[in-house]
Amino acid sequence: MAEKRIYEVVFIIDPATGEEDSTRLVENLQKIVTDQGGAFTKSESMGRRQLAYKIGRNTEGHFMLFEIEGSGSEIAELERRMRVSDQVMRYLTVRVDEDRRRAEKFKERRARKASRRPEKGTGRGSSSSSSNSSGAATAAPAAAAAAAPVVTAPVAAAPAAAVAVAGNEAEIEA
Repeated sequence: MAEKRIYEVVFIIDPATGEEDSTRLVENLQKIVTDQGGAFTKSESMGRRQLAYKIGRNTEGHFMLFEIEGSGSEIAELERRMRVSDQVMRYLTVRVDEDRRRAEKFKERRARKASRRPEKGTGRGSSSSSSNSSGAATAAPAAAAAAAPVVTAPVAAAPAAAVAVAGNEAEIEA
């Protein structure tokens, strides 16, 4: 037997379809899948929603979501039946088992990296370090800034002028 795969099928039912007809349609589609050997993981009605663009003359539709576990042959039959049904306006089938496996792998990798990483606040550069407790480290940059040369002429005011800094004064050459 083929490997079981997980598929998500989203389809839109015409809003002109009555409540009884839409439930009958959903039950028939579920029966098709189970008769072919598939299993339903989830069947969810997402309700009546606005469409992004008109399909026929409709601007809204009733959205349904199926999550099906099967080999793929039941999905082919399900899609064939939805294609010929007038009540189903659009459908989309996506295989999600590979994506979920990939997501689990990334999640495990992230957890391993997080377990190797040191906890926050105990590594380098943390503010709770005991070397800064004296306050001497914060006074040194302030003294260095006071000894730096001060430019008195605005540089932006003379864009064509060359500005040369000599000592504590700025000289503007035109």
